[in-house]
Amino acid sequence: METKAVVNRIIPFSSVDGPGNRTAVFLQGCNIDCKYCHNPETRHMCEECGVCVEQCPVGALSMGENGKIDWKEELCVQCDTCIHVCPHGSSPRTHVMTAGETYKKVKKQIPFIRGITVSGGECMLQPQFLLELFRLAKEDGLSTMIDSNGMVPFQDYPELLEITDGVMLDIKAFDREEHRKVTGAYNDIVLANAEYLARKSKLFEVRAVIVPDLYDTERSVRQMGEFLAPFLKINKFRIKVIAYRPMGVREIYSHYEVPSREYLEYLAGILREQGFEDIIII
Repeated sequence: METKAVVNRIIPFSSVDGPGNRTAVFLQGCNIDCKYCHNPETRHMCEECGVCVEQCPVGALSMGENGKIDWKEELCVQCDTCIHVCPHGSSPRTHVMTAGETYKKVKKQIPFIRGITVSGGECMLQPQFLLELFRLAKEDGLSTMIDSNGMVPFQDYPELLEITDGVMLDIKAFDREEHRKVTGAYNDIVLANAEYLARKSKLFEVRAVIVPDLYDTERSVRQMGEFLAPFLKINKFRIKVIAYRPMGVREIYSHYEVPSREYLEYLAGILREQGFEDIIII
């Protein structure tokens, strides 16, 4: 029996989710709670409470006989009212899909894409689904990438890692207490994953979202660079320095400072001094 996953959305063409043009699949559900999360509706599974049904302005949502919310995608105008009123940090605009059903949607883009990337939420919470999906992708010669917050040990899934071409890993903050402040969890597993993936030559990219008034971003970037630089001898990988932006963030956390381009360049300069060459500022 094929493994099923709750799919939040599928972006047919993306140039920012790994090398080349790719199809990006976003799964529902996450195991941390970042204050600056730009997709907070992907954090939790739908509780089927029905609050969004009452608020939908176009009648695209209804409560089915099975007690599950029915989303009529053809009626939806993507106004996001359901997301804004949800008391559980979720979204009713999802589909339960097998790996095969998901890949059918990916396969339509094959002439125009280089590979597939799975993100979230946190996609590593559904590793068997990833394994089945990536096997299908490999049959058609597509590359496979995982976008992860690093809170699930990759070493526990050697078969999945074998079929994965690369991992894009978040380091939300290098200091474990600051990481807990940002996400609600310590980062011991994240840093262990970074080292493990680097030694396995599976670390494609490390990303840091810069929120200057939430944590000590300069110290975090400097310490992150010191930690990661020795692994460049094993395999070159990219560092992505990403500016916090309030779009999509929960209102309670929308007041944080947006870092200037000059400050991001300064942080990138620190990384260059430590030996990193492939640095992208967003």
